[in-house]
Amino acid sequence: MWFKKQLPSQPKTLNECIDLTLVDPRAIKKDAQTLVNLAVKNNYRAVVVSPSLVSFVKEYMEKKLQIILPVVATIAFPLGNTTLNAKVAEVKQAIADGADELDVAINIGMVKEGDYHAVKAELQRIVRLARGRVVKAIIETCYLSREEMKNLCKVCVKAKVDYVMTSTGYGTGGATVDDVKFLAETLANKCQVKASGAIRTKAMAEELLKAGASLIGTSKIL
Repeated sequence: MWFKKQLPSQPKTLNECIDLTLVDPRAIKKDAQTLVNLAVKNNYRAVVVSPSLVSFVKEYMEKKLQIILPVVATIAFPLGNTTLNAKVAEVKQAIADGADELDVAINIGMVKEGDYHAVKAELQRIVRLARGRVVKAIIETCYLSREEMKNLCKVCVKAKVDYVMTSTGYGTGGATVDDVKFLAETLANKCQVKASGAIRTKAMAEELLKAGASLIGTSKIL
């Protein structure tokens, strides 16, 4: 079973907007169990893990806890500069392992070269492979100019991506209120915004939601 695409309307609480994230390269299965337990305890929206942990997390939730919560797989994370064939293979495996959603790191080098056609082609391919699963494009705003962000918003809308994500958390900066506001205004509800990266407090998360984010990605309990 996987979750069919459902974009948020007006979540009732902050917790219902949170994708609790585990992307530490040192993470082991016990850490993944803790992640799921905390997400369930706090009524968070979903859990985000690396592809290698997807099948374990899915089985743990369904067989051990007997609960259903969206499992999000990171793709080409955190750099995004793998080949399209590598991304395709990663997406296919993540889906086969039970991923309900995909958080995909785009190729920033392509953006810097102005090759938006290539970025769009990658995202379109991934969206097709997702077959109705939610796809989020991580654009790493800390490396981008406003013009590049604007162009990427157009690309994501044309590729029918569901969310534009601000950050991986591994760049030189994370989500900011100004960036989220700019993305939300530029996307004009044609695509949602997920704020992620360096979100450490409840107050900051709430400010990002007010600025236009629909989801919050964080490894912290807020």
